[in-house]
Amino acid sequence: MKRKIAVALLIVVVVVAGLAGVKALQISKLIGAANSFAVPPETISSAVAAEQKWPDSLTAVGSISAAQGVTVASEVAGTVTEIDFESGAVVTRGDLLVRLDTSSEAAQLRAAEAQVELARLNAERLRTLRTSNVVSQSEVDTAEAALKQNQANADEIRAVIEKKTIRAPFAGRLGIRLVNLGESLDARKAIVSLQSLVPVYGDFSLPQQALSVLTTGLVVQVTSDAYPGQTFVGTVTAINPDLDATTRSVSLQATFANPNQLLRPGMFTRMEVVLPGEQTVLAVPATAILSAPFGDSVYLIEPVAGSTNLVARQQFVRTGRPLGDFVSVVSGLKPGDRVVSSGLFKLRNGAGVVINNDIVPKSSTSPNPPNG
Repeated sequence: MKRKIAVALLIVVVVVAGLAGVKALQISKLIGAANSFAVPPETISSAVAAEQKWPDSLTAVGSISAAQGVTVASEVAGTVTEIDFESGAVVTRGDLLVRLDTSSEAAQLRAAEAQVELARLNAERLRTLRTSNVVSQSEVDTAEAALKQNQANADEIRAVIEKKTIRAPFAGRLGIRLVNLGESLDARKAIVSLQSLVPVYGDFSLPQQALSVLTTGLVVQVTSDAYPGQTFVGTVTAINPDLDATTRSVSLQATFANPNQLLRPGMFTRMEVVLPGEQTVLAVPATAILSAPFGDSVYLIEPVAGSTNLVARQQFVRTGRPLGDFVSVVSGLKPGDRVVSSGLFKLRNGAGVVINNDIVPKSSTSPNPPNG
C-alpha cells in the first residue's frame, strides 16, 4: 500500500516538473523575443532650420475700439410708445430709434403757443399806441419781455418733446434692443448700443525702449483668433505723449479701415508694428513647434552612431514672433538643424524615424491658401 502511494507521488512530481519545464521554456522564449523586438520607425516629414530676412517689427497685444461708440439712453423719464429699429440694424445719423409718450407735453405746448400768440398781439398793439404817445415806453418794454418769456416757455416744452424723441447720434450698427413697447423708462436708462465700425481703432502699448523708432504712419498688422490666418492692415495714427508711470510703456492707437466690419469693439488682438528695414532670424515651420505648459520644444533628427538609422531627440527652444507659416527661434537651435515638421504627436524622445517629404505642402512667409 505504501509502495503504491510513493509511486503515485513520484508520478505527480514528474508531471509537475515537466509542466514547469515546459512553462519555463515558453517564458524564456517570450523574454528572448521581447529583447530582440525593435519598434518600427515612425514616418515623419522634416524641415531645416534656416536663417531668413524678415521685416523688422514690434509686437504687442491689444484690443479693438470703435471710432465712435455709445450706449443710447433717454435723457428724461417716460413711457415707450414707439420703437422704430431692430436689433443689429444699420442706421444713419438722425434715424428715429424710440419715441416716448409726449401727450401731456403736446397739450402744454398748445397752451404755451396760445400764450405766445396773445403776448405777440399785445406787444404789437402797444408798439402802435406808442407811436401816438398813448402808452409809455415801459409798458411796451413790459409787453415785449412777456412775449419773450412766453416764447421761452414754449421752447422749453419743445425741448422736452425733442428729448423724448430719441434718434441715432451718428451712423453705425445697433446692438441688442434693451427696452420694450409700453415700458416706463427712468432717466439715463440704456436703450441700445450703437457702434460705428468703419473705421475702428486698435489700442495697444509698447515698452519705452521703442520710442526712438515709433512714428505715426507706420504700418500695423493685426491678427485675431476670431479669423485664423487672416491679417488686417492699418496705420499708427496716435502716440500718447506721456508714459504709464507703473509699466513705463507708451500707448498707441492704430486706425483700420475695416470695410467688411469684421473687427469689433472689445476684440482681443495681436498687434505688429512693421518697422523700416529687415532683421535676420532663424526660422522653422510653425508645425515643428510642440507647445506645452513647461515650454516649447522641437524634435531634432539625428543619425544613430555606426548606422544609417535616424532618431528624434526632443530639444527645448525659445520662440519669437510668427510670420506666415514660420516661427522664429531665439535659442535652442542653430542653422542647418533638421527638425520634425509633422507627426510630432506620435513621437517620444529617442524614437526611430523615417523621413518622407513627398506630400508636405511648402511653407511660406506670406501664405495665400486657395478658397475652399
